[in-house]
Amino acid sequence: MPYFLCRLATEEGRTFSQTLFAPSVEECRKYFEEEGLCILSIKRDWKKFNIHFLPFEKKIKDKDFIMFNQELMALVKAGYPILKSIETIAGRIKNLAFKELLMKVEAEIRGGKSLSEAFIPFEKEFSTVYTASLMAGERSGNLAGTLGRYINYAKVVSQTKSRIRSALIYPTLLIIFSFILITILINFILPRFSAFYADFQAQLPGITQTLIAFSLAVRKNLPFLLIFFFLLVIVYFQMKKRKKTAILLDRAKLQIPYGRAIWRESGISLFCRTLGLLLEAGISLLSGIGVARYAVPNRYLVDRMKDLPDHIKNGESLSESLAKTGFFPPLSLDMIRIGETSANLEGMLADVADFYDGRVRGRIDTFVSLIEPVIIIFMGLIAAAMLLSVYLPIFNIIRVTQ
Repeated sequence: MPYFLCRLATEEGRTFSQTLFAPSVEECRKYFEEEGLCILSIKRDWKKFNIHFLPFEKKIKDKDFIMFNQELMALVKAGYPILKSIETIAGRIKNLAFKELLMKVEAEIRGGKSLSEAFIPFEKEFSTVYTASLMAGERSGNLAGTLGRYINYAKVVSQTKSRIRSALIYPTLLIIFSFILITILINFILPRFSAFYADFQAQLPGITQTLIAFSLAVRKNLPFLLIFFFLLVIVYFQMKKRKKTAILLDRAKLQIPYGRAIWRESGISLFCRTLGLLLEAGISLLSGIGVARYAVPNRYLVDRMKDLPDHIKNGESLSESLAKTGFFPPLSLDMIRIGETSANLEGMLADVADFYDGRVRGRIDTFVSLIEPVIIIFMGLIAAAMLLSVYLPIFNIIRVTQ
C-alpha cells in the first residue's frame, strides 16, 4: 500500500497537509470524510516510496516484530481493547510492509475475528507458533502472559540466528575479497605482463603460462560465465521452493562434517524451546508437536518428525517418539524422559534447549577460530602464486640480458 499526501481544510477554514497510509485514493477520501474534514486534493506521496531490491529480502525484521509484541503486551495489560491497541501501534510503525500487514489484521478484527484468527493468513511472515500462542492466550484469558512468554522465546531464537549470521560474516568477506583479488590479477595485471614478456621472447615458467592461459580463457568467456552464474542462482532459488528439492538440499547440508552438528543441535534446541512454549501456553502435547516440528530450520529433519503425532496417538511417550526420528541424542532423550516422569516436561524442554544452545554457541566460536586462519593461509598462497608467476619471468629476462 502507498502513502498519500492530502491537502485538507477544517470547518473553520484552516488548511493543512497530512500523509496517510491507505490502500487507495477512495479509502483515503473515506477516512478523512469520516473525520469531518474537507478534502482539497489527494496525491501519491512519492517521497515515501519503498522498494525491496532483493526478492529474498525479509520484509519484516525480527526486532520490529518483537517490539510490536512488547507494545501490544503493555497495552493489553493496561486494559486497552485489542482493536484499539493494533490501531495505535500500526500508526507508529515505519516499516511499510509491516504497517500494511497490521492494517489488514485491523480490518479482520473489525470484521469480527479474534486476534489469532486475524494473524492466521500471515503465518508465512511469522510462524504458526505465534498464532498458536495467541490462540492459547485467548482461550486461557491470559493474553498478556502468553505474549510475554512468546517475546522471551522470540528473543532467544533471534539471538541464536544473529549469532550464526555474525559468525559467517567475517569468513564470507574474506572469501569475497579473495575472489576480487584473483579477478583483478587475472583480468588486468597478468595480460599486461604477458604482452611485456612477449616482447622479450623469453621462455615463461610453467606457472606463468598456466595462469596466463587461464586469464585469457576467463576474459574470453566472461559474458557466458556471468550468464551461467545468474541462471544457476535463479534455478537454485526456484528449486528450493519445491518441497522434495528443499528436503534433498537440507539433507546434503547434514553431510558437511562440522556443519552437521550445528544444524542438528540448533534444530533440537528450537524444537524443544517451541514445544515448551506451547505447553506452557496450555496447548496439548499432540497439537504442540504438530506446530513445534516446523520450527526446526532443516526441512529434512522436519520430514523425519512427521510421524510424531501418530506415535503420540498410539500411546507412546514423547521421549520414545523422538527416539524413532534417529537424530535426537541420548542425553536429550534422557532429559525429556525425566521431565515426563516428574511432571515437569515444560521446564525440562527449556533446559534441553538451553543446553544445546550453549553447545551450538561453542561450536560456532570454534568454527570461526578455525576458519579464519585457513582462509588467511589460502589468500596468502594465492598471493604467493601470483607473485611468483609475475616475478619469475623477470628474473629469467634479467639473466638472459646479462
